[in-house]
Amino acid sequence: MDKLSPRHVAIVMDGNGRWAKQRFLPRIAGHKRGVDALKRVVRLCAQRDIQVLTVFAFSSENWNRPQDEVSGLMELLALALAREVAQLQKEGVRIRFVGERQGLSASITKGLDEAERATAANTRIELNVCFNYGGRWDVVQAARRLVADGQAITEEALSSALSTAHCGDPDLIIRTGGEMRLSNFLLWQAAYAELFFSPCLWPDFDAADLDAALAAYEGRERRFGKTSEQLSPE
Repeated sequence: MDKLSPRHVAIVMDGNGRWAKQRFLPRIAGHKRGVDALKRVVRLCAQRDIQVLTVFAFSSENWNRPQDEVSGLMELLALALAREVAQLQKEGVRIRFVGERQGLSASITKGLDEAERATAANTRIELNVCFNYGGRWDVVQAARRLVADGQAITEEALSSALSTAHCGDPDLIIRTGGEMRLSNFLLWQAAYAELFFSPCLWPDFDAADLDAALAAYEGRERRFGKTSEQLSPE
């Protein structure tokens, strides 16, 4: 039997704040290290022939965090766009930002657009950064789009109108930090995804942690509502 490998991996990058707290550092220090972890994991996924990596960077609920942390995250995004996109472009990474653009500053929106344009031709791995994103928002905006276009709301039509329709549903969703919930991430798309919860805080997530998740995925049986016998008839 061929080894079961995910085409599309999604990650809830949790634990940045706790990582910083354990080291008596401000929370933003954990988020900065989280950016380093993301760069590392993008390269690791590309090396493992994963075609799509989708990460939860900033949820629509994160606006409720302390203002100084939100401001720091916006500044960190702007800095990452300025410093990292050129290198990711050289490495063949195509970047897409998924989420609501309304409410973001003009400079941030311009940076997102420029990063997407600069990497649009890359094919080694696709990186979807869910920023100002929520799973319920995604379903609602998809339904509104269908209604505006006069289309019937069916499962197939709704799936095609989601913000991640370009890359399909994830095969494997990893959440770091020890929590065991989706936290409004890819709710529709997660219907048949395999879930893996890692105790590792995101800034420390490395090759061994990724490989542990992939090994667990390899041991799963993806039935999509069918029985084992239907998948492997004698």
